[in-house]
Amino acid sequence: MIRTQIQLTEQQARAVKAAASKRGTSIAEVIREALDRHLALSATHDHRRQKAIASVGGFRSGHVDVSEKHDEHLSKVLDE
Repeated sequence: MIRTQIQLTEQQARAVKAAASKRGTSIAEVIREALDRHLALSATHDHRRQKAIASVGGFRSGHVDVSEKHDEHLSKVLDE
């Protein structure tokens, strides 16, 4: 493992200390696990974004005004 230092706000320090105490683990472990979750979610988000961008123009809706009224069309689909 690589040793590093970070600065936390007082509120963050209290919260992470409480979480570590509750779980019976170290503060460092709580921070490592939170960082792992954040990085995994970030990678998933990036992958989804890339897939969404790649799909642009690949489908036909039958509407000729999608670029102007995309929010209206999207809300209709999501409300169904």
